[in-house]
Amino acid sequence: MMHWDGFDMGFGGFGWIFMVLSWIILIVLAVYLIKHLFTDRSKIESSSEDTAEEILKKRFAKGEISKSEYEEHLRALRQK
Repeated sequence: MMHWDGFDMGFGGFGWIFMVLSWIILIVLAVYLIKHLFTDRSKIESSSEDTAEEILKKRFAKGEISKSEYEEHLRALRQK
């Protein structure tokens, strides 16, 4: 076994490579997780900010309102 100042180097003196690689993997994983969390939050926030016209279009597409109601509400929105 190889010893350096009383510490076992392990892996034939290349143990430090595995330590460095493990730190790199941990840092990359942490950055990925943080980025993923913030990306998901921004998607949720942007989807909840639909304009009135977009909401009206969705309601018309779902069949919740008729064509005449859609046109009437659209005119009212555009007059404001």
